[in-house]
Amino acid sequence: MDESKVIQEYVLRAREAARVLAAFDQVQVDRLVRAIGKVVYDNAAELARLAVDETGMGVYEDKVAKNKGKPRIIWSSLKNKKSVDIIGEDSSEGLIYIAKPMGVVGLVTPCTNPIVTPMCNCMFALKGRNAAIIAPHPKARLCGARTVELFKGELARLGAPADTIQIITEPSLELTAALMKAVNVVIATGGSGMVKAAYSSGRPSYGVGQGNVQAIIDRDVDLSEAAEKIIAGRVFDNGIICTGEQSVIAPVELYDRTIEAFRAHGAFYVEDEATVARFREVIFPGGGAISREVVGQSVQTLAGLAGVEVPAGTRLLLFKTRGAGRADPLTKEKMCPARVAFSYRDFSEAVDIARQNLLVEGSGHTVSLHSHDDAHIRYAGEQLPVSRVVVNQVCSTSGGGSFFNGLAPTTTLGCGSWGNNSISENLDYKHLINISRIALVKQDVTVPTDEEIWAET
Repeated sequence: MDESKVIQEYVLRAREAARVLAAFDQVQVDRLVRAIGKVVYDNAAELARLAVDETGMGVYEDKVAKNKGKPRIIWSSLKNKKSVDIIGEDSSEGLIYIAKPMGVVGLVTPCTNPIVTPMCNCMFALKGRNAAIIAPHPKARLCGARTVELFKGELARLGAPADTIQIITEPSLELTAALMKAVNVVIATGGSGMVKAAYSSGRPSYGVGQGNVQAIIDRDVDLSEAAEKIIAGRVFDNGIICTGEQSVIAPVELYDRTIEAFRAHGAFYVEDEATVARFREVIFPGGGAISREVVGQSVQTLAGLAGVEVPAGTRLLLFKTRGAGRADPLTKEKMCPARVAFSYRDFSEAVDIARQNLLVEGSGHTVSLHSHDDAHIRYAGEQLPVSRVVVNQVCSTSGGGSFFNGLAPTTTLGCGSWGNNSISENLDYKHLINISRIALVKQDVTVPTDEEIWAET
């Protein structure tokens, strides 16, 4: 197979679709964007079942919730925003802003999130009047194809070109690599190798960094409430969400009470090093990369692999570690319902533990903080190498935007230069439009003197 030729055929069709879309007005564009989100919302159960059955990862009920929740929050965020023609003016600076399409967007999507990631990024692409070509993970090609089939039906009904959204039906690394070199802009959501390939493609690219969300509990919070939120975040969809909390860092004098709070909400605390070692080897064989056998699997599956019996109803595995950072592989991202526990003496030590873990894996991503101390909240934000500090929330379902915070709703979370990414914010439609700026002559301008310019402040 000549991968370049195959991809060129996809791209030629997409470019023609993009040419037609460029003439759509804001009302037409928003109808398309809404339709993409609404069709996933309306078919949430079917698509969740397809994703679980094909990938063998995650939790059906959680995927249903995700397929309903993400379309709601994303469309709610997008529907009143301008993305066509003149989108803003700054009279004081004499600037007029005009939005224009980028063209064809290549979307590399993961098997861990095979429905809402393409949905989300297609909504952003269409908001900017772009066409999109999806390169799904081979383990999620069938559920991806069904999702695009639903997209196409809705778009055809609204008069969009047939090739507005396409999907590679027989995906491969070679075809994905060829796609990334042929489109106008790439969004790569997947492993670090794929993200690196996107940035090496020669095209403008947006990638994601590894998650390894550290959860700090301050002294002034309700431990039971914090434990329930942290567990809810870690176990959602069997722990495959990048914003899922990976640790609990608690005050030393409250450590035992914190563990009890976690136990009360379904955690199985493993303190014995010999038993921890069995889980460590199952999750990170030889101390290396995470085992594919555990990604998105249940507590019961993990326990079975480790040969450890856990009580019925256990929701989460909680391990006492050998130490922070490189002292223990369990401080890395665990894409399964497992987490590690630490204690700290003062808040600066809690932040330092989180930093050590992030510097091993997860720099640039997210920290979860449960605190009502404004000084501590600001200190964590100032000191930690992350793009997001999510405060007093379920991080896995809030770090990607929520009705209850101001983060842009998305499934693609930039991690800045810490994570080798080009953005340190949540990706949204504004990253998929070009903006022309008309610069008018500013009126009544007083030019400062040299003395005023160079005066020491």
